[in-house]
Amino acid sequence: MQADTALTSPMPRGVRRALDALRADPGRDWGMRDLAAVAGLSCRSLQRQFRAFLRKPPLALLRDIRFDGARRELLQGATGMRVMDVALRWGFPHFGRFSTEYRRRYGETPSQTLRRQVALLDALVAAPMILPPHGDQPAVTVGEIDADAGAEDIARAVADELATALVRTGLAVTSRPGQARYRMTGILRESGGALRLTLRLLDAETGRHLWAHRSDAAPGAGFGFDEQQAARVVAALQPGLRLAEIDRARRKPDAHLSAYDLTLRAMPHVLSMDAEGNARALELLERARERDPQNALATCLAAWAHAQRVVYHFSAAPAEDRIRGTELAHKALTLGGDASALAILGNALTSLNAVETAAAVIRKALSIDGGCAWAWSRGGWVDVYRGDSDSAIERFLISLELAPQDSLAFNNLVGIGVAHFNAGRYREAAEWQERALQEHPTAAWVHRTMCPAYVLAGAPSDARRSLAALRANYPELTVASVQQGLPPLRPAVRELVFGALQAAGLPA
Repeated sequence: MQADTALTSPMPRGVRRALDALRADPGRDWGMRDLAAVAGLSCRSLQRQFRAFLRKPPLALLRDIRFDGARRELLQGATGMRVMDVALRWGFPHFGRFSTEYRRRYGETPSQTLRRQVALLDALVAAPMILPPHGDQPAVTVGEIDADAGAEDIARAVADELATALVRTGLAVTSRPGQARYRMTGILRESGGALRLTLRLLDAETGRHLWAHRSDAAPGAGFGFDEQQAARVVAALQPGLRLAEIDRARRKPDAHLSAYDLTLRAMPHVLSMDAEGNARALELLERARERDPQNALATCLAAWAHAQRVVYHFSAAPAEDRIRGTELAHKALTLGGDASALAILGNALTSLNAVETAAAVIRKALSIDGGCAWAWSRGGWVDVYRGDSDSAIERFLISLELAPQDSLAFNNLVGIGVAHFNAGRYREAAEWQERALQEHPTAAWVHRTMCPAYVLAGAPSDARRSLAALRANYPELTVASVQQGLPPLRPAVRELVFGALQAAGLPA
């Protein structure tokens, strides 16, 4: 209790001064005497106060600051960046030790982090295939960024990059605030020699805050906000923009609903991945397609909803739903659509065992918008079904970094688990899928691969617990019905899953 109270109390001035010094110059070879001099305390007092208020001695905290800073820089990624240079900048002269400790902390090597980010940045700034805005598509305006004196040119450049990045993803951008449904505002401030950019997305009509972003430049460093940073910002705001559009459609009077509005109302029900939501989504999507048979998003969502009925055992007639899902997917292939619609179509196609067609659709989605988290995620599943576990995990992690709060983020955790299963890492497979269930407890279908992972990892009690949860949600489930519904894993992996389920006690 005393430690918790200390953490919530204001830090002593000396501790604050020392902590600010560490953050301002983390690469310096700090000694305790140097740090105590900055704090105005004895070495012993500084050690004691750091432990009391921060629960770590100063040099251990400095190590955390250095690793977190190095990871942030690697997560920014850039062509030509070298891990060794990043390590040296953050005070790690021994590269081998840095790499070993980095992997222990973050579950991957620094080279893997950088390689993934470079791939993402290449996709973010790839020449997009701009689509004409849909009639119902929301327009965004980028307002003038409020900047301190001397930073006005930087602020204008930031606003220009953001507007360009929005256009590159196919979003409608207008310079007329009265025509915009959403407004982006920004503030650029200098503090302690560093520049901080804060961006917000607002509902233009109500002024409601929908999303926020902050970028910082280290003291003494230039504030670089290029097309890559702008593309990252736009990728990060898209889930919030989507939720705002869904909320707008939900509040709209029923008598005034367009096909687009009905489709948006259906979307969260499809994303719920449960039987009740699936049934409600299909009702709404049928109405949407009656009003606009050529609506690409409605058709893609309907194809995926029918595929879900097969894969997640929602249907009493899975063969009929598979046929209907395939018909809708083929129709959607003729309609095109934006990156999100194509990513949804990729979901439907992989669930319907058309993996190579899905791969082509996902490539097209990422050529339109390299920041589409859904497309990266479905690309990960394509790699899972092809048996490329390492590439799959990279793609799932990119999706999580782009949209960690997205409603489908949990499915990346499932995918990482299945990728580990493919690679024979059964304990890791179960752990990742446990994480997915913690985020989405109703996704009981995850137990179809989590239970076998526990069986093969030699954890019989966990396997029994997982199987009990699976059967509680699907009382009539058998190994044969899992065979009908399970997506197209490699034959050897499928046999492992089915054999382990039977060994755990699922009826044949």
